[in-house]
Amino acid sequence: MSEYDDVWLVIPAYNEGRVVADVVEAARKTFPNIVVVDDGSTDDSAEHVAATGAHLVRHPVNLGQGAALQTGLTYALSQPGALYFATFDADGQHQTKDVETMVAVLRAGDADVVLGSRFIERNGQVPWIKQVVLRTAAAVSPTARKLGLTDAHNGLRVLGRAAAERLNITMNGMAHASELVGFLAGSDLRVTEIPVDILYTDYSRAKGQSLINGVNIVFDISLRERGRR
Repeated sequence: MSEYDDVWLVIPAYNEGRVVADVVEAARKTFPNIVVVDDGSTDDSAEHVAATGAHLVRHPVNLGQGAALQTGLTYALSQPGALYFATFDADGQHQTKDVETMVAVLRAGDADVVLGSRFIERNGQVPWIKQVVLRTAAAVSPTARKLGLTDAHNGLRVLGRAAAERLNITMNGMAHASELVGFLAGSDLRVTEIPVDILYTDYSRAKGQSLINGVNIVFDISLRERGRR
């Protein structure tokens, strides 16, 4: 038995065969329950995941990170005893120590959703050009401002069961993050941010969102927010 038997890590993966097994095996030392959603990978990601003992769900085609997260959350919610749900990257950027802290906040009853932030405490890890894009995304989004968020597009999040059951991600791609923030801003759920350490390796930098993609997300958010007015 583990003190984290009621926690599920949801890991979307697309062509992460080089690193995903190491990420999953390291995370399972703390969190025994992990579901990896292989989002139509064309490499050997699924085979590497299967060897770790984690739960594996496969999309036959690539649908995007938002769809993979929703699939993983739906799967995890169906598991007996599941109370807390963490979204966790497959490329090694996220750390389990941060998930432990976030789960503790939920267990204490201080919040319904805990979001990770790269900007509450500066650790020098975030490339400056990425900082500009991410800070701009938070600044132009009324929903992010309503929640007082400093980092609206951080993929490390932990949701309690009530929040996870109400969440329905419909935007398949990376813009799902703004959809999630919009859902939280329009709900009565208690949301808090805590500082987290993101590890940017050469591999994760190469796999990460391009500047152009980041700008497109900011533009998309701006149009969608204005459309609601």
